[in-house]
Amino acid sequence: MVPKHILYTYEESIRLGYGIFYLGKKHQCNIYNHQLRRFVVTSTEEKLCPFCGSLSRTRRLYNLLSNEYKLSNKVLHFSPSRCLYRRLKQKKGLQYYSSDFENEFIADHHYDITKIPVEDNFFDFIICYHILERIQNDKLAIQELYRVLKTNGTILIQTPFKDGQTYENDTITSPEDRLKHFGQEDHCRIYSAHDLKKRLEATNFAKIKIREFSNNDKNDIYGLKATEAIIEVIK
Repeated sequence: MVPKHILYTYEESIRLGYGIFYLGKKHQCNIYNHQLRRFVVTSTEEKLCPFCGSLSRTRRLYNLLSNEYKLSNKVLHFSPSRCLYRRLKQKKGLQYYSSDFENEFIADHHYDITKIPVEDNFFDFIICYHILERIQNDKLAIQELYRVLKTNGTILIQTPFKDGQTYENDTITSPEDRLKHFGQEDHCRIYSAHDLKKRLEATNFAKIKIREFSNNDKNDIYGLKATEAIIEVIK
């Protein structure tokens, strides 16, 4: 197996050679604006860009960050995808704090989300994608996100969501059982978006909104999911 640091160093060159077989004009990845005849479809039906490795949720997130939120100053990004890490690190005027506690992703810090070693009201913007479902004490994590976010700052949160009620059981602890019940070995629960919104409301954020995206003509072009939900939180 190729060591991670070597793979990450040469990944862009490797993907460039691989991606030329997917060049075309039917689709486009908005991370680096590569035009494609098709995306790579994974075993989980996810559409992956051969050039940068972005997933559909990554492309929608980058579209929001580029067109609606206009990032500036101090941004905290938990477990960033490699393509977004590289893209945001290049952004001028941005103090980009990337963090991955388990050292599975490229990151410059290894913060415990329940105990972030910065002062109160430190970050202007936080990206918390597919993190909270892994945290046993999610209440403490949410309180910590509130603490380190500046007044009027924004958090974008996404997890796997289900209809109905959140499904969790503290007695389910083995990787095998968590895979069976929650869909992944390190997940502690499956949230409903409305229940996660209620948990966030208990921490006195000023505004919490579930943003729901539905199918449109651009979804196919950019390889986006037909439906997707993101929670926007403002302190």
